[in-house]
Amino acid sequence: MRRLLIPAAVALVCVGALATPAIAGTLDEVVKHGMTLIIQDMPIDVAYTPDGKFTAADGQVTGTWKIDGDKMCTTSNLDPNETCIEYPKDKKSGDSFELTSPQGSITVKIK
Repeated sequence: MRRLLIPAAVALVCVGALATPAIAGTLDEVVKHGMTLIIQDMPIDVAYTPDGKFTAADGQVTGTWKIDGDKMCTTSNLDPNETCIEYPKDKKSGDSFELTSPQGSITVKIK
């Protein structure tokens, strides 16, 4: 069951290509450097490309991203429905923070 929940949570969090100036910092940093999600004490690396695509969980999760205001919206091979999650402002490379997804709270660290 844990193996099924982790990719599903990754797909939901990886859910955004132009950011507004107020939140550009955090989402620009996430897209530029990538992030590590900590889900059930397991680190999962997520990488973004400028063409609006991402990969996670060693390539098991692939999808598209776009930024909509202060939210990153994604679709993935696990869930083709667009999911958007609000990110905090003013975070930079090396910072960690919590996100709330439909699956619950997830720790994010910007690489």
